[in-house]
Amino acid sequence: MAAKRSLPTVFISHGGGPWPFMRVDPPDMYDGLAAWLRALPEAIGERPTAVLAISAHWEEDELTVMHHPQPPLLYDYHGFPPDTYQLRYDAPGSPALAARVDALLRHAGIECRADFERGFDHGTFVPFMLAYPAADMPIVQLSLRRGLDPAFHLAAGRALAPLRDEGVLIAGSGLSYHNMRAFGAIGRPASEQFDRWLVSAVAMTGAARDALLTQWSAAPSAHAAHPRADHLIPLMVAAGAAETEPGRATFSGEILGVKVSCFQFG
Repeated sequence: MAAKRSLPTVFISHGGGPWPFMRVDPPDMYDGLAAWLRALPEAIGERPTAVLAISAHWEEDELTVMHHPQPPLLYDYHGFPPDTYQLRYDAPGSPALAARVDALLRHAGIECRADFERGFDHGTFVPFMLAYPAADMPIVQLSLRRGLDPAFHLAAGRALAPLRDEGVLIAGSGLSYHNMRAFGAIGRPASEQFDRWLVSAVAMTGAARDALLTQWSAAPSAHAAHPRADHLIPLMVAAGAAETEPGRATFSGEILGVKVSCFQFG
């Protein structure tokens, strides 16, 4: 019998707010990303036992692990149509996976704490409503650590790598370009420059990739693409958990007038 392979890890550019559930202009703006998300289970290659999601929309002083057995939804977006605040996604949590995440992080010397109340933010529930619409996939969220140190989050990913052999999909959720003041034509050149660098950087492996990602702020148009690092740092966890395997852009398109990519490692 062939050995069971490790699951890949992914970085999702999760789009803006509850985009799949409202009218957007132009109406086909998110079609490519929606198709990529719906095809994600096939791209993963086998059904995960659970998902560990690292969302750009949760930061704590220490890495914090969601232990809620049936997480509610956090409608952490503003100014969208009223019906988008009635969305339901009743995917279960997994206290067992949460405990395993705690143990792996602590074994690596990384402080973490448990949260028994928080629910899924839109960086998790919106994309996974498309990827696993039956809401039958257990999902646990892991926070970012304030300060958004890329080397720290790469190390956290390395600590969590054993989950891949246990059938857990590690999914960072952010945006490869996130400058809220420069979407559209004004932001496109910077998005293209940074995207070219990011595609090249993630294609490397090991210490070479770690060095580039740790110094991401020196990349072309880095600060124009990410005035704040929150939407990029989830990629570090996904990359760290697949340190010896190259990443590749499995989605590349235009959203809100700028270049955006999603990545798979392994």
